[in-house]
Amino acid sequence: MKLLLLLLLTLSLSLSAEVLTLSGSVISDNQKMITSRFMGFVTNVYASEGEKVKKNQTLYTIDSREIDSAARQSELSLQMYQNQYTNVKLNLERYRRLLEKDMVSKYEVENLELAALNLQDMISIAKARLKEVKNQYRYLNVKAPNDGVVVAKNIKVGEMAMPGMPAIVLSDLSDLKISAEIPENSLSRISHGKKVLIEIPSLGVKAIGKISAIIPNSNPMTHTFKIKVSFKTNNKSVYPGMYATISIN
Repeated sequence: MKLLLLLLLTLSLSLSAEVLTLSGSVISDNQKMITSRFMGFVTNVYASEGEKVKKNQTLYTIDSREIDSAARQSELSLQMYQNQYTNVKLNLERYRRLLEKDMVSKYEVENLELAALNLQDMISIAKARLKEVKNQYRYLNVKAPNDGVVVAKNIKVGEMAMPGMPAIVLSDLSDLKISAEIPENSLSRISHGKKVLIEIPSLGVKAIGKISAIIPNSNPMTHTFKIKVSFKTNNKSVYPGMYATISIN
């Protein structure tokens, strides 16, 4: 009887030793830093931390006064060149008639023709500049590039929005993974595509996951490697940052 118990205990310990359990966290593999492409004062903020947003939903807006001023200046420049071209064209037609009567030189006509061509070029440049300025209006409404949840908001009404400075951090809840670290002496037990058991204890979620990434940058302090595990669940309450475990046979 004692021998049987000893054998069962030995078998149990052997089986438990074959399962490697790692602690990790739920992460979004599609987390975006939302920033503005235009500098200006923030006029409205429509998203708050923890809020779920939809693709193309406006997150915040930027004051348009700088663009308004640039657009007015571009319109004035365009109008000036168009007026000058109209006057030159009228003079050119008049000088051509006078040239037929030998009342002006061909040189004078050619100068007017050259001036007309130059003004046509200036008009084209001014139109392109005006179009470019007006296109900037669409950058005043900063929108969500995809569905997700706002995990950080670093901007307030009245503050200056700066290009390249993260204003909102958006996590895509449709592309969640579990990130964990594995000891380097256990690397032989894993491979890309290997199926593992994942669990999110706080929600009672259990699912089969798949190792999607093994990042070959060992931590020199702990001698561990980072892995990512993709998984699917119908539970809508899973969020980045939740504690999770990975069990590897």
